[in-house]
Amino acid sequence: MQFSSRERQKLARLAGDRREQYPHSLQFYLEPPTESISLVEFESLAVDRLKLLKVVENLGVSYVRNTDTYKSKLESELRKLKFPYKALAEDDYEARRKDHISHFILRLAYCQSEDLRRWFLQQEMDLFRYRFKQLSEGLMQKFLEHVNLSFEAIGEDLKNELADELCASTPGFNMTKVKEQMFYKVGLADAVDLFRARRVFIKDGFAYVPFKEIDVIVLNNYRTKLSKALALTARSLPSIQSDERIQPLLSHLSHSYVGPDYSVQKNTGKISLEQIDALSVKSFPLCMRQLHRALRDSHHLRHGGRMQYGLFLKGIGLTLEQALEFWKKEFIRGKVDADKFDKGYAYSIRHNYGKEGKRTDYTPYSCMKIIMSNPPSQGDYHGCPFRHSDPELLKQKLQSYKISPSGITQILELVKGMHYQLACQKYFELAHDVDDIGFSLNHPNQYFTESQKLLSGGRELKKEFNNSGNFQQKNNSQESINSSSTPTSSNATADTELEGLEAYFTED
Repeated sequence: MQFSSRERQKLARLAGDRREQYPHSLQFYLEPPTESISLVEFESLAVDRLKLLKVVENLGVSYVRNTDTYKSKLESELRKLKFPYKALAEDDYEARRKDHISHFILRLAYCQSEDLRRWFLQQEMDLFRYRFKQLSEGLMQKFLEHVNLSFEAIGEDLKNELADELCASTPGFNMTKVKEQMFYKVGLADAVDLFRARRVFIKDGFAYVPFKEIDVIVLNNYRTKLSKALALTARSLPSIQSDERIQPLLSHLSHSYVGPDYSVQKNTGKISLEQIDALSVKSFPLCMRQLHRALRDSHHLRHGGRMQYGLFLKGIGLTLEQALEFWKKEFIRGKVDADKFDKGYAYSIRHNYGKEGKRTDYTPYSCMKIIMSNPPSQGDYHGCPFRHSDPELLKQKLQSYKISPSGITQILELVKGMHYQLACQKYFELAHDVDDIGFSLNHPNQYFTESQKLLSGGRELKKEFNNSGNFQQKNNSQESINSSSTPTSSNATADTELEGLEAYFTED
């Protein structure tokens, strides 16, 4: 295609404007975006960043940060989702724009509670740390100037004068390294963490920070700015919540599940009612195993439990007829007679399957929905045991399920760090005796499906894992990850409409 000189000048000017708008692949997100975008792009950008932050969370617990494995896996995800990963690339305007806008969208979604703010802040910090450490020394210096953190580099004369103190006060340094490394004179208030860890030399109210430690100061600065920005954004929520176009999207994002739709199962009708007891022990996640046991013991579940467990059973393959039979048999063993069940409960089960009311085919609950909404009260058994159970009761439950003491300790540590889905993932690994499941766990029905895959070829998988030290079905697991990274708009619709279903479960 040929361009006139005027058109070439226009394109060059546009490219210049773009480079001026995003001069670096990294930023502190100080200025919100001002352009207009469609609601479709709004949701798409937000979902992609949410996927990225979920990966950051998972990698941060599964691998040591800054190891080659951690960095390669995170770079792979950045590439796949088209976020900036090459600091030197000059033609990544679209990636930088995506990074900028998506951050602010999720900031809106995740400022709504203390738990959400804490989670968002931690993942954004880890992502920033990785990207900052990928910069060369020259680009780091340019970035520091860009964000007004240009600290004063000490001269050679002063460095030679303080050489002995710098060498003694900086861990891992000898005189050669002191001479090679650039040192910065930084106010003590900006270097509190380094001072507290005794990693820098202090004199006259200033810390003398080696270039390799400057990332600690930059990260503290970023944390402070982002934490304040989240608090300010939270104050602005009332005006945002009045926008009927944006509020449903933001509410959905903060409880969002971005994996496959489990409302339609290929296994429909292939599971018999007689198998459920055995499957609950072998392949149910802890939340569903808890609900099944409560149902068998008391022959009743309150509406929160019926919704969570009923849709899960639908997702693993129970037909409408099987579901009606299953719930009726169990309830009439308790205080509900057949006539009362038909009048008070059968309608809601048919509604679950899209046969009543709006005829909506409702989707099973994702982990995020279970964790973030409708917490259980006394007498309830729904919710996430890792999120909603007392740690001591959770420990007792895991002991009764024959989880090893070291495994229980690992799970409780993840729970303490509020990594509830990763705690469930660790439970999966311990229950199935594998070291790495090779996928991120985001849905109870995903747990069931992956468990059944593993158990159907369990002997072969176990042998391959023990011999090679690597899980041989990573390719299959990777396909699971790739498929789960495809957002489903029907999921969002069903998740929103599901709230109306609660009206049909009010009778206890």
